Amino acid sequence: MNDRKTKIGRNIMSVLRTPQPEQAAALTDLCLRSKAVWGYDAAFLQACRPALTLTADDWNDSDLQVAMDGARILGLAQVRGVGLTAELDKLFIEPEARAVGIGRQLFDWCVGAARRRGATVMTIDADPGAAAFYRRMGAVDDGVVASSVIPGRFLPRLKVELGSGLTA
Repeated sequence: MNDRKTKIGRNIMSVLRTPQPEQAAALTDLCLRSKAVWGYDAAFLQACRPALTLTADDWNDSDLQVAMDGARILGLAQVRGVGLTAELDKLFIEPEARAVGIGRQLFDWCVGAARRRGATVMTIDADPGAAAFYRRMGAVDDGVVASSVIPGRFLPRLKVELGSGLTA
């Protein structure tokens, strides 16, 4: 196992590791709790559930990583794609564990995962509330994309230039 321990604020020790498929339901619930911090109502969150649900296929066609504090899952990141462009598909943090460095830790892992996949660019179709975080991480705006969940809704598309695809 390739665990990396990092001391985070508020006395949290975060360890990154690959989650197990049997954690899919718990990870889906984490995604929904995290999405809710932007003030969305129950109907909106229910509409988002299919897009935020992890399935066994996610372990086959993407790279996944969780941030753990002991047995407690604090965050989840998912990168997918082949070729020169990778997609940061999910990056969600437990609401009470926000703003202590876990998002940055998982984002850095995403950059490395995208590079290991051979990508030179990583795209992010961001929740409008999360776009500022990605900009602080170095992502730049790259237009908008139609929501796959809510017709007529558009999301900011951001990108991170990864360079020549060297492994991180």
